[in-house]
Amino acid sequence: MTQPAPDATGIGSRLDGTVSTHLVRLLLAAARQAGVAAGELARVPGTEAQVLRGELNRIPMTSLLRLWELIAHTRPGAGAAVAAAAPLGTLSTWDYLVTTGATLTDSLRAAQPYHRLITAAAEGFDLSGDGDLTIGYRTTAGDPAVAAAVNEYVLAYYLRRAREATGRPITPVRVSFGHPAPDNHRDLITVFGTADIEFDAESDSITFHADDATTPLPRADPMLAELLRSHADLVLASSRTVADPLEPFRIALATALDAADPALPRVAAALAMSPRTLQRHLAEHGTTWRDELDSLRQERAKALQAQGFTQRAVADLLAFTDDRALRKALHRWAAPSAG
Repeated sequence: MTQPAPDATGIGSRLDGTVSTHLVRLLLAAARQAGVAAGELARVPGTEAQVLRGELNRIPMTSLLRLWELIAHTRPGAGAAVAAAAPLGTLSTWDYLVTTGATLTDSLRAAQPYHRLITAAAEGFDLSGDGDLTIGYRTTAGDPAVAAAVNEYVLAYYLRRAREATGRPITPVRVSFGHPAPDNHRDLITVFGTADIEFDAESDSITFHADDATTPLPRADPMLAELLRSHADLVLASSRTVADPLEPFRIALATALDAADPALPRVAAALAMSPRTLQRHLAEHGTTWRDELDSLRQERAKALQAQGFTQRAVADLLAFTDDRALRKALHRWAAPSAG
């Protein structure tokens, strides 16, 4: 199994937990296509147009996972559709790194140390096999629906790039997913060109036959490949993390909710702001105190109910006035959001 080269520059630790603007732009477009409400998207940190225009900006991984969550829960099975909307060049340098080597295997092995160029280092990207080539992926997403969408996208992405790189209608030898089979996976059969797709597998992976993995690539260009690696080094060395400006507020809000007093004045005082200044700060970032509190309560209510807490207990823990107020909130959260 090939491993990324050691990082002696400190770049890895600086970029840990961040992703490229190219990938975030792709997910934003997919979320809009899936029908995610504009208001929901506006609350995802790091998705402002001016931020996404810069190749050197790095967005928190949490923002990418939030986009995946919105997509997965709005349009189940959308992972492969995201790959279908990403022609060669969508992910800039990374796309060409994986398609310009002497063979598909050579391209991917040379590109592997640069995987951070596109996504967080913790997102596992593995290569194995001496003849047949297997690409494995392990996402850090904790939500099973989100993890399924991410892995379906990733494996579909590498199949698409393999077909574009070789100019051949490649059919993989094996496709395996760790998540259970959906009620209907006709779309996946169409995407991967085979009905032989394993679910509930030990890993998420796609395997290419040796003939496809080792065939000379029409677009092979050693000089271009070297230039791309040099550019990737420069991008990684020059990239800057775009911090989530709302993170301190969200920590203060969660702490206040833990104390059963998530009132605006308390949270503002914890941040050494007046309530009016805090409201203005939140508005500048496309959200409100009420929306943030509602979102946090929704997330916690789901977790508490899954643990078997009664509605009365959930209402008390989330500082609702009574059970009726919680029931109203649960009903609102369950209703389809307006686009």
